[in-house]
Amino acid sequence: MGNICRSPTAQGVFEKLVNEHALAERIVIDSAGTHAYHIGDVPDARATAAAMRRGIDLSSQRARRVSPADFDQFDYVLAMDTSNYADLSDLCPPEQSPKLQLFLEFASVPGTREVPDPYYGGATGFERVLDLIEEASAGLLVTIRRQHGL
Repeated sequence: MGNICRSPTAQGVFEKLVNEHALAERIVIDSAGTHAYHIGDVPDARATAAAMRRGIDLSSQRARRVSPADFDQFDYVLAMDTSNYADLSDLCPPEQSPKLQLFLEFASVPGTREVPDPYYGGATGFERVLDLIEEASAGLLVTIRRQHGL
């Protein structure tokens, strides 16, 4: 939503995974929010601390708002929840709609479709977000490797 919790966490987790598989020169990763609440801000301190405990550095990221150009630039535009999916869908050109998906579609977490927003909760929410994002990131990388022959 504001690009300071879930999306930068997903960017950091996926960047780490892509680096571990020596694919950083082949895969471009970015995150953006559907709202302009925090443009230019660093990720939430709680998200940053939780990620750092897992060896993921979010410190170089700054919040930005998604733009229609993102649908041209990226092969995948992933939403953390159905509310953000709806906002992205409104921005998405019809011919680009296959690129838009829920992030957890790449995870094998039964009954869970959305990454919960940890912003108003406690520290355990950020850990849960990381768990879900790590699971979905692994599935996303498998999909990308298969679809793009990497």
